[in-house]
Amino acid sequence: MNKIDNPPIVDWKQVLERPTQTVADIESTVVSVFTEVKQDGDSAIKKYTEKFDSVSLDSSIVSTAEINEAEELVSEELKKAIQLAKSNVETFHKAQKTEKVSVQTANGVDCWQEKRPIQKVGLYIPGGTAPLFSTILMLATPANIAGCKEIVLCSPPNKEGKINPAILYAANLCGVTKIYKVGGIQAIAAMTFGTETIPQVYKIFGPGNQFVTVAKQIATKYGVAIDMPAGPSELLVLADDTANAAFVASDLLSQAEHGTDSQVILVSTSKKMIAAVETEVEKQLAVLPRVEIATKAIENSKLIYIETIEIAMQLINEYAPEHFIVCVENEDYVLNTIENAGSVFIGNYTPESAGDYASGTNHTLPTNGYAKQYSGVNLDSFTKSITFQKISKQGIQKIGEAIELMADAEGLQAHKNAVTLRLNSLK
Repeated sequence: MNKIDNPPIVDWKQVLERPTQTVADIESTVVSVFTEVKQDGDSAIKKYTEKFDSVSLDSSIVSTAEINEAEELVSEELKKAIQLAKSNVETFHKAQKTEKVSVQTANGVDCWQEKRPIQKVGLYIPGGTAPLFSTILMLATPANIAGCKEIVLCSPPNKEGKINPAILYAANLCGVTKIYKVGGIQAIAAMTFGTETIPQVYKIFGPGNQFVTVAKQIATKYGVAIDMPAGPSELLVLADDTANAAFVASDLLSQAEHGTDSQVILVSTSKKMIAAVETEVEKQLAVLPRVEIATKAIENSKLIYIETIEIAMQLINEYAPEHFIVCVENEDYVLNTIENAGSVFIGNYTPESAGDYASGTNHTLPTNGYAKQYSGVNLDSFTKSITFQKISKQGIQKIGEAIELMADAEGLQAHKNAVTLRLNSLK
């Protein structure tokens, strides 16, 4: 890991640089696939599935028989674990429901806001080196609570043309309505335009590699919303001498094993803790099954010594981590000071893995510094707010003159007339 000692503020941008390609590096590939999927539909999907997933499929649709087979293949222990996680995710997201907001802004002027579900949502579930069935719990569960009518799921097939059984089990458990064996750029394009078999959706959710992230951003050019530009995973730990070095190292490695382009950072006010964590990382890394992936990610990662917790928090807010673990004595100061983070994990016994799986919070979070302006996925991500107003005779008389004056000042005579006609009718 790269050790950095008290970097000056002028160097922070370089120090905190993420190991990701720019949109420009990837965009031409994405646009090419989008163009072909838009023109050729399912035949383009088949072509790119063969190219990127090395399998030729007669149909991308997952059948009921395949879902039933998957249920038999998932162990009872794993089923119980998934059910427990789903229950906690459900509990947390149900608690996010809000009632109708209603207010009378003036006598006779009633305004209110109600939420309505997004009717058609698309979920992208990575299935490559790590089949992220847990992401289905995080997306399909709140989609169902919100009342989304159509929940479409795309996930890449393996070389045998199958989707991981746990993905199919979780999708069925969480009420996904349609499942397709499609991955990568072509999956995002299919849900953006629709094909002969894959329906177009109104909003696309889910993490993915840098190509999927750029594909989601391109989808917005065609009128499809996205949850956020969620790319390669990242984690930052703030630790002092009250932290457990073995725990900190395990958290860093839990994110490093996601992918070679993941990034993990330790910020500490203790050089002793940095040295201890570095030793632990080397020890734990050696026995990981995904040691090659984690090793490459560790090469992108940093151990940063900062003299004071105040300066450390300035640096962390500038980085805006996807996952932020707090293992310091003065945790209240940190929690009151953090402004930019996707999800925060507090104390020595709150591993990031808990949020990834079963604590109940959502693990679909903003990366690449987008935590400065984006929230992680939540119940509201699957709804839109509609405002209503009803104005009585008394109400239009109360606010009518103000509307006339403002419309006239803006040079919008028809706007003014719409009010003037009503006011004259009441004289």
